[in-house]
Amino acid sequence: MRLGETTRKNFTQNPKNDILAGITVSLAMIPEVVAFAFVAQIDPLVALSGAFIVGLIAATFGGRPALISGAAGAVAVIFVNLIIEGHAKGMLFDTTVDNMGYFYLLAAVVLMGLIQIGAGVLKLGRFVRLIPHSVMMGFVNGLAIVIFLAQVRMFSHKELEIGADGLKKYIDIPMAGSELYIMLGLVGLTMAIIWLLPKVTTKIPAALTAILVTTGVVIFGGLDVSTVGSYIIEGGGEGLKGEFPTPNTELWQNLPFNFDTLNFILPYAFLAASVGLIESLMTMNLVDELTETRGNGNRECIAQGAGNMVSGLFGGTGGCGMIGQTVININAGGRGRLSGIVMALTLLTFILFTAQYIEQVPIAALIGVMFMMVIETFAWSSFRIIRKIPFPDAIVLVIVSAVTVIYDLAIAVFIGVILSALVFAWKSATMIRARKRVKEDGTKIYEIWGPLFFGSIQNFNTKFDVKTDPQNVEIDFVESRVSDHSAIEAIFNLVNKYETEGKTIRLKHLSEDCKVLLYKASPKFKEVIIEAVDDPRYYLAEDPEKFTKPLSEYKL
Repeated sequence: MRLGETTRKNFTQNPKNDILAGITVSLAMIPEVVAFAFVAQIDPLVALSGAFIVGLIAATFGGRPALISGAAGAVAVIFVNLIIEGHAKGMLFDTTVDNMGYFYLLAAVVLMGLIQIGAGVLKLGRFVRLIPHSVMMGFVNGLAIVIFLAQVRMFSHKELEIGADGLKKYIDIPMAGSELYIMLGLVGLTMAIIWLLPKVTTKIPAALTAILVTTGVVIFGGLDVSTVGSYIIEGGGEGLKGEFPTPNTELWQNLPFNFDTLNFILPYAFLAASVGLIESLMTMNLVDELTETRGNGNRECIAQGAGNMVSGLFGGTGGCGMIGQTVININAGGRGRLSGIVMALTLLTFILFTAQYIEQVPIAALIGVMFMMVIETFAWSSFRIIRKIPFPDAIVLVIVSAVTVIYDLAIAVFIGVILSALVFAWKSATMIRARKRVKEDGTKIYEIWGPLFFGSIQNFNTKFDVKTDPQNVEIDFVESRVSDHSAIEAIFNLVNKYETEGKTIRLKHLSEDCKVLLYKASPKFKEVIIEAVDDPRYYLAEDPEKFTKPLSEYKL
């Protein structure tokens, strides 16, 4: 009963909210997917087909209900060079195919999916838990800025320009005059409705209502503004009218299946798979925080991979989790898988049956929705806490935000995690301490505090004075842990130094897992490790009745 109830809640907690949220997200999905097509220089219908397939499969089988996936985001940038170079390779080897870059793209998307499925099977999704909070905040802030700048660029017209090399290039012509003022007014109207409506009623989704009202103002007011339809046509598309995605047989007929093809697409596929998973798993983490629930990263990896594989086989492009549309979904009340499924099916419906209606939606309405999403996404608390958190964390937050804006989301996360790891390693390396004392029988005791690993072994070695120490020496690891091979080597070399001087050395209070590491490294450790446990804290764990006096009276 509990399992069935959990499954139902994952599918939908509130059908009305999930359905309306899915419809809202599908409207906000179209301009970003079309923009993805412009960046990647492919037909918008290829991107829309990919958004439908990836979105549907990820929503149905993924590890995070309410997460929205589609063919957009950082993956677009990766495939630009692949398509250009693919066209060049096609012209070199087969002049009868003028769009070979497209077929290389589909093959790379299929391979991208296979890599992501492999990551899920190997349970690599768990590593998203290693991403520090400062990196997460920097990622969210940077992404909010990226989305904001992308919307600002929408205040322009796209015009096609053919360069001297014959390549097509889209340039932006900024709006001006009354056109700009009307655009700003419609964006402001959309944002005002989204902000004010929840104060009046929460029974209808504010974002969807704002889109419908703004669209009505444009249609009935006879305003000449940029719409979804004109936006697609400006970019060289032919509108949203399309067909139901079917397996692309031309892929198998035109693409050479050999080592050269694999060698060409593998770097792009691997990078796209990595970027897609990082963006998806980071989005999953954000949804976890917003909904106070827990997603399954490994399952999400497999679902994303399956979605990309099917998309490539059916002629669509690759995709991943989309944080902007996911936040819109959450804010609109979407909580279950149904919201993502409705988004994908609504997107398909627009393409097949209602293109003429969705093409009338003004771009200003969608920009207003995205601006409100930016306001909701940006971690405004970072301004308040940046002086209160440790300085290295503040630096990481700023760097991740900046790299996200300047370069790429995945690169920003990689840099943030690496910087955080280096800071942690440095702090841990400086934490190693050794308290020295001499027992009544003349044995010198070194009590070690702090983790012993590659970063702390240099400080660890400076704690000992082998030549002047007495005949018998004990190293007490009760407050330390042997963590890696570097630590084992440091202890092994230290033991050899004492034995070379003809002195006796013993190691005590090593944890069981530390002893396993040392015994496995060298039989010599069996001679120097003291197995007997004589520390009162160990007795406390075994049997508190062994203590006959207060713990504070024991000498540790």
